[in-house]
Amino acid sequence: MTTKKTTVITIYQKLLTMITNFDIPPGYRLTESQLADYFTTSRTPIRAALQRLETEGHVFVRAKQGCFVRNIDLERISDYYDIRLELEIFAVRLAGNLVHKGAIRTLFEQWQPDEYFYGSQTSTQLKEAEEIFHINLADITGNKVLPDYLRDINDRIRVVRYQGWPDQKSVDDTYREHFNICKYILDDETDKAIDEMVNHIKKSKELSNRISLSQIYQNKTNPFA
Repeated sequence: MTTKKTTVITIYQKLLTMITNFDIPPGYRLTESQLADYFTTSRTPIRAALQRLETEGHVFVRAKQGCFVRNIDLERISDYYDIRLELEIFAVRLAGNLVHKGAIRTLFEQWQPDEYFYGSQTSTQLKEAEEIFHINLADITGNKVLPDYLRDINDRIRVVRYQGWPDQKSVDDTYREHFNICKYILDDETDKAIDEMVNHIKKSKELSNRISLSQIYQNKTNPFA
């Protein structure tokens, strides 16, 4: 049986995904009646979902005007990349201090450069797998907070992180870099693992810095238009 709470969570998660992926454009005005029609529900769960999104900063309310999707700030995304870099370095350092590294070996085996699980023809799965690699690495460290911080940053940078990616060279690089990070950790060469991670994240940031707003929007279709 679907409960009111489940409905609110479902609506919240769907809207968050649509906002994060820029399927709903920044600055777009959201109305309770519009969303109630879209989700075929009453306004009450819509209102609760929007309140949560507002609390988290994904939407904002203007007095007497309504609720609007937050605007995109490419400079702010660049700042998020800087924070992500420090978090990823911290994750590698913690992983390098682990006594038992069986979980690292599992990641190592998943990203063998000569055995593609995903390629440029399965870009959606590859994008998900690439992101999960970093979350799994953070999870392995045993730090309960670190994965949540990385997930939050991923939500904020995803729209530029994967623009124009992956081409075949990017696939090759991703496999090799993930593989090397794990290999250096397993070999107790933490400094080398950190250097590899820094190179990996900086390449992603450099790509994101070349992305324009027009590129982000060119293939987007507003579901409410």
